Amino acid sequence: MSVVYMPYHLDDHLTRLDLPMPDGFMEFSADLPDADVWTRMAALYDAVGDTTRQAFEADSSVTVVSGDCTLAIGMVAGLQRAGLDPSVVWVDAHGDLQSLETTESGYLGGMALRLLLGYRPDYIADRLALRPPAPERVLLVEARDLDQAEADYLASTGLKRTPLPALSPDDLPPGPLIVNFDLDVVDPEALPGLRFPAPNGPDIETVLQAADTILNTGRVAVLNIACTWDPGPDAPGEPRKQLISSILASRTANPYRP
Repeated sequence: MSVVYMPYHLDDHLTRLDLPMPDGFMEFSADLPDADVWTRMAALYDAVGDTTRQAFEADSSVTVVSGDCTLAIGMVAGLQRAGLDPSVVWVDAHGDLQSLETTESGYLGGMALRLLLGYRPDYIADRLALRPPAPERVLLVEARDLDQAEADYLASTGLKRTPLPALSPDDLPPGPLIVNFDLDVVDPEALPGLRFPAPNGPDIETVLQAADTILNTGRVAVLNIACTWDPGPDAPGEPRKQLISSILASRTANPYRP
């Protein structure tokens, strides 16, 4: 199994995530142009796509430890370049379904899944030759913190959604999977220091059970463990390290079995 460390949040290269990476991991970096944020992000995700394709073709199972969810856009493009047509499982406390027209904060990471689904393709998808997945092949897990605009969009599409504690193998879409697992799905009291904490979430044990449910299928071609917390030593690091190590151990025991 290939393990790739991608310490990026949007187009920002992070230097202090302090994550428990296993032996033999590869660290990814990209030279980004001096340009607007959309051009920089597209260049980043294009490089992510190439790295994902190469890692998948070498080992058939790829695990990425990263700093955000938007990198998953490049991972989908990478699997498509490798000849797969993946379905998407998006595990997150948030919907990531905002648009430029609906966002109140202007935070581009809140648009990650919407961009993957083909919103404003001239910004990202067209530059990657990305084929957006059909909504019925996307499962949104948890998303307990939705703005009204996101809820309205969700209701107007074929996107399926399930609470994380209720997740079962029958909920998962067909075919090979790319799984974006944003660790802010954990209740913030159990995982301090999250960038965008969403209260009333599941505890770490319940989240690990959900990860096992997905990984035990043997259909996960790429797993993105998105560590969406503030970098540095300010927040207690031990729960973070234990959580990542546990997911990595489950992933090692459950590689992709085409």
